Amino acid sequence: MNYPTLFSEGQLGTLRLRNRTLVSSLTRASATEKGLVTDQMRGYYRDFARGGWGAILSEAIYIDEKYSQGYAYQPGLANEEQTESWASLVEGVHSEGGLMIAQLFHGGAVNQGNAWVQGSIAPSAVRPKGEQIGRYRGSGGLFQTPREITPDEISETINAFIEAGRRARAAGFDGIELHGANGYLPDQFLTTYTNLRTDEYGGSLQNRFRFHVKTLAALREALPGFLVGVRISQTKVNDLDYVWPGGEQDASAIFPALEAAGADYIHVAAHLGVTPVFGTEHSLSGLAKKYTSLPVIANGKLHEPEVAEQALRQGQGDFCSIGKGALADPAWPLKVQVGESPTPFGVDMISPYATLDNYYSWTSANLGHR
Repeated sequence: MNYPTLFSEGQLGTLRLRNRTLVSSLTRASATEKGLVTDQMRGYYRDFARGGWGAILSEAIYIDEKYSQGYAYQPGLANEEQTESWASLVEGVHSEGGLMIAQLFHGGAVNQGNAWVQGSIAPSAVRPKGEQIGRYRGSGGLFQTPREITPDEISETINAFIEAGRRARAAGFDGIELHGANGYLPDQFLTTYTNLRTDEYGGSLQNRFRFHVKTLAALREALPGFLVGVRISQTKVNDLDYVWPGGEQDASAIFPALEAAGADYIHVAAHLGVTPVFGTEHSLSGLAKKYTSLPVIANGKLHEPEVAEQALRQGQGDFCSIGKGALADPAWPLKVQVGESPTPFGVDMISPYATLDNYYSWTSANLGHR
């Protein structure tokens, strides 16, 4: 077999995966204006199920009809109509033998399109760095400055995550993933310069990480027997340079706290992939393995199968989530296993927009098929 570790079976919480490849979450901004799944999305995810992946992580799904939506035409799990639209999509994935995990999202201050409310909320009234993201339909201008989330709103938001998790289970998803990474609301609590609070959610690492822990523990309690994972990172969609200020000491506290809160797995997103961090011999995902007994999903620059195989053999993770490789070719696992070269990623696939309309126009023009 080509790449025997990558294509060996693996256990992810309650799920038995046929191999250790996962489709990474890929923002497509291709739902309806009110966050409903479209037929185009159903076909898109069904193609991944046919492609031989161990599991599919959904794109980021917002959780309420308030401040969680971050991108225009982003899908939601905030009401029954949205839930029903996801149910038919998940049914299609299952019919092709696939597994699918819903990634639950709150954009916080990173808001460039919300169909429900005006304004945004965040741990502190700090404008996000950089400009809105053009490929996700951003205007190219600065992000708006959020207002500080109140203690009551923190509790309401945690409850919204719980309700979205229940809707995901009702829609037939095989698990959920708390999106605690990449500069969105939970990560805004963890990040020093976006969290200037002086209450129990600000200051020390333990306080800044409290939102992750309380939300994860609440999801675990509300969804017994259901797969509950968490995604975490240092870098953000709008800041690729941020690192945890305490280095490995922060990692040695953060990762065990996720395990203690009830996570079934940790998904570590890293802009530079499985390169060593903090002057250690470990990548960030490798540190998650060092400090917990949980399954770890490594992410970042793993679309070359040789790199993914080596990462697993070297203990940088137990599974690999693949973004650009999956986006370029939904049949990536099937092709790699038989020694066929997958379609390579090209930036035109997500230019000018990272939408499915753009993607299918590219495939039609360049590959001669939808």
